[in-house]
Amino acid sequence: MEWHRINVEDNNGIVTVSLNRPDKMNALDMKMFQELDAISKRLRKQKHIRAVILRGEGGNFSSGLDIKSVATSKSKAISLLAKWLPGNANLAQRVSRNWRKLPFPVIGVIEGRCYGGGMQIVLGADFRIAEPDAELSIMEVRWGLVPDMAGLMSLREVVAKDIAMRLTMTGEIVTASQALSCGLVTELSHQPMERAKELVGQLAQASPDALAAIKLTTNRCWHGSERFLLAHETFSQLRLLLGRNFTIAGRRQRKQEDLPYRSRQSFW
Repeated sequence: MEWHRINVEDNNGIVTVSLNRPDKMNALDMKMFQELDAISKRLRKQKHIRAVILRGEGGNFSSGLDIKSVATSKSKAISLLAKWLPGNANLAQRVSRNWRKLPFPVIGVIEGRCYGGGMQIVLGADFRIAEPDAELSIMEVRWGLVPDMAGLMSLREVVAKDIAMRLTMTGEIVTASQALSCGLVTELSHQPMERAKELVGQLAQASPDALAAIKLTTNRCWHGSERFLLAHETFSQLRLLLGRNFTIAGRRQRKQEDLPYRSRQSFW
């Protein structure tokens, strides 16, 4: 498939997906919604991928919805929101939710503006690394709308309830340092893309099966009951113990333990 609104680069299983409308600050039009949905579905089927880095071209992540492209046409708006059942995800929601469904880590790199729909998309990532000058906002309320791109699914897990309501009710623009202090982003870096690659390198040291199981269990059980969590942990662990990558991880760990303490890699 030829991409027009995104760039996709696969470097030995490390995939970079870049929103590519820099002249429009990567504003989301229908074509970008469709391509983001398509690429996230395609990536889920590819077994060699270890991680995805999600970013925007031209120094901005995304300025949000391209109102002129989408909201002025009722047919386009309906195609974004249409779904067979209320609990299913529509196109607008899949461009955020789909990143949560991938069986490998997704790291969002936030530069410049990250507003509205752009913020909801990057909330679907597992980690968010922002440059110190970035600006973030969930600003749908300014258009008389509610956030409806599944971003609240992730927002409720990373910030307190009152903070989530303030961000969504006011549509205020927050600085990167404010976003870090309330948990909206994971960390700040003056070179967020390089930091994302460094984090990918650390994550790639672990078993891909273990990473997939940790991500699945965390996302499914974060707000689940104690019994559901305990059951899911045990099921995942038994599946991992019977898998080939468990043996590989054990060999790697034994080699790591043989290294001097200062030579061992630290996640933090």
